Amino acid sequence: MGNHIPNISLISTPDTWLEGNAVRQLETTARLPAMRRVAGMPDLHAGRGYPIGAAFFSVGRFYPALIGGDIGCGMAFWQTAVPAAKSKPAKLAKQIGNIDAPLGGEWQARINEILPDSPFQAALGTIGGGNHFAELQTVDTVYRTDLLPENFRADALQLLVHSGSRGLGGDILRRHVEAFGHQGLNDNSADAQAYLAEHQSALAFARANRLLIAERILHKLHSSGECLLDVHHNFLEAAAFDGEAGWLHRKGATPADQGLVLVPGSRGDYSYLVAPAAGRETALRSLAHGAGRKWQRGECKGRLSHKYSADSLRRTAFGSLVVCADKALVYEEAPQAYKNIDSIIAAMHAHSLIELVARFKPVLTYKTGGECAGQGDDDANGSRAKQPERSRR
Repeated sequence: MGNHIPNISLISTPDTWLEGNAVRQLETTARLPAMRRVAGMPDLHAGRGYPIGAAFFSVGRFYPALIGGDIGCGMAFWQTAVPAAKSKPAKLAKQIGNIDAPLGGEWQARINEILPDSPFQAALGTIGGGNHFAELQTVDTVYRTDLLPENFRADALQLLVHSGSRGLGGDILRRHVEAFGHQGLNDNSADAQAYLAEHQSALAFARANRLLIAERILHKLHSSGECLLDVHHNFLEAAAFDGEAGWLHRKGATPADQGLVLVPGSRGDYSYLVAPAAGRETALRSLAHGAGRKWQRGECKGRLSHKYSADSLRRTAFGSLVVCADKALVYEEAPQAYKNIDSIIAAMHAHSLIELVARFKPVLTYKTGGECAGQGDDDANGSRAKQPERSRR
């Protein structure tokens, strides 16, 4: 697919489904002052004003609104010691139970060890709403044994955690937008330095949150585990391209310069472990962060409820279970609302961005054990640029 204006790259093939509104948002963002290059991933979809599934490089000025409210949202991938052969979804769901509530007092020492003095400590160890989840997976195919992480075990379950900075990131964006709107910040200003300091605190919070979610689940399963990778996909960092030093914004885009990454599909699809490859500069050293939404949240129930009951959507074609007590969220997060993950992987492979390492299929996906009011940051209705997200993640 050709570029629309000179500084846009679209990582796609003729078979990649790209919504016109998402491409238009990418074009609009490319015209922001000081913006040099933007890259749309194959999971590109429209947000509120700014696209999701994209990377943006600017010089002299950066735009916190492009990152959104869930600063530090990302994926942590763990190797568990839970035997895959004996793992039944219903039994796993019963063992995990409901993990929506804050961690109990017995966790306080561990929380203080990982992230002391955070005003949002009560949210640590909770997944949040929307597209966030924790998923137990099993190996389906290994493509490159030589590229697998050290201590990887094909005979035991893997655990994928997708969550972020919960209310902390939303609070940072809300205050920024109230003070500065959407015009961005000159990078040599005191306001820019203040934002960067808060941004770093949100990254630390998000990483700690994923760690505690994983430890909480492993504790419920009476198991141990090891973190194989943990990568943010909503963040800002200093970078240089074409001899210019500037700022790389990633909004739903996974770094291609931090080693192996996990690209998840919908809750009823495969997930892929991939190794970044030589062509990554064309995509601003970024990769897709998942399948990407195909439908807006508000239209999902109308499209699906006459064909599927909520209960039927809680069991996937793989035989895996989805724990989600929020009926509206069951429809919003249905596999049908997302792009096919194989099309996302194929587009990145066609652009020489990745090498396939392994493929996984879901066993149990945990969304919420109760009513879940908050939405995830990467939904088709919701880059929180214009409506900072609530304290729900």
